Amino acid sequence: MLFRRRKKASWPDRVREFFWPRKGFTRPARYLAKRILRLSASPHAVAAGVAAGTFSAFTPLLGFHVILALALAYLMAGNLLAAALATTVANPVTIPLIAIATFRVGEGVLGIHSAEAVSASELFHMLEHLELSELWQPVLKPMLVGAGLLGASAAMLSYGVTRFAVRSFKARRHARLIERAGLAHAPVLSSGDKTL
Repeated sequence: MLFRRRKKASWPDRVREFFWPRKGFTRPARYLAKRILRLSASPHAVAAGVAAGTFSAFTPLLGFHVILALALAYLMAGNLLAAALATTVANPVTIPLIAIATFRVGEGVLGIHSAEAVSASELFHMLEHLELSELWQPVLKPMLVGAGLLGASAAMLSYGVTRFAVRSFKARRHARLIERAGLAHAPVLSSGDKTL
């Protein structure tokens, strides 16, 4: 095997690697950011795609985030790949936080005051075991309202940040290419050449 370890990892090493990777937890996020920055589309298209993916990640429509992101990106003339990649904002770590935040914001906007605080596990239990008619008023309606507000805010922020980052990245890349091309075409003087 080409990329196999020379020495097989021990059981404690594998457990430690599972909970604390050697390359760190930020490596996948850095890779994703670089992948988005290197897309060949315009800064607006990439930023619109990221905004669409970010907005869809805030909706309670689990399993349909990518489809919603692609539809929104298409309507906004955004990059579809950027939209699909940006849906990773909703991942197993962030989904409980997003769900509770959208639920609380939706309750606040609608003026619903629940007697006791609902935890993320209780919220997911209700989503799993109640039927749609039972879910709409107490759970889905507040979550959709909260998702609209929080998702729109996060989408606008991600649009601005992504557009600036893509524009800066492409300008730096263009400057490097010009510099390399200028050095490649510059005349090479030998030690015997005389300059005036």
